[in-house]
Amino acid sequence: MAFTLQIGQKAPDFSLPGVDGKTWSLKDFADKKVLVVVFSCNHCPYVVGSEDRMNRFYADYAPKGVGMIAINSNETDNHPTDSFEHMKVRAREKGFRFPYVRDESQEVARAYGALRTPHFYVFDQDRRLQYTGRMDDNPRNPGKETTHELRDAVDALLAGRKPAVALTNPIGCNVKWKGKENHWMPPEACDLV
Repeated sequence: MAFTLQIGQKAPDFSLPGVDGKTWSLKDFADKKVLVVVFSCNHCPYVVGSEDRMNRFYADYAPKGVGMIAINSNETDNHPTDSFEHMKVRAREKGFRFPYVRDESQEVARAYGALRTPHFYVFDQDRRLQYTGRMDDNPRNPGKETTHELRDAVDALLAGRKPAVALTNPIGCNVKWKGKENHWMPPEACDLV
């Protein structure tokens, strides 16, 4: 089996603590036509460059019946700014209206096969994967993107169609796994690891 979830596969369930004090799982999105799961974090410059777009995406699509949840699975020994306490601060600073949850065990990241931050997974109403990869072609530099794969995929599903593009390579930092050589490096080197 491939490391990352394949198109057509069901969304693995989870039960993860959110910065809002609630524990979130798939059933919390049962009424949503489409569910976007994004593996995110606090420090990666590709995530930081995407956060305002994530907020805009959610504001645009939540009224259309689209759910979204951001999951931070990064280990915190070498990346302390990804701790749950720092997540609470980040969510407050950025005004996240979507759930932001902590995957301390990294089991959810493994189940999904999360490769990078940010890495987006789009599921249809049956919670089968219909798109995975990047939000657009320039997550690090707001306003410089020339594609909109995430929006295109969600628009297609809302219109009852399959996304024209189902798979792209996520652009960002590697998920920081426990027990791996995840030495700290400056953000500009983030995309090299």
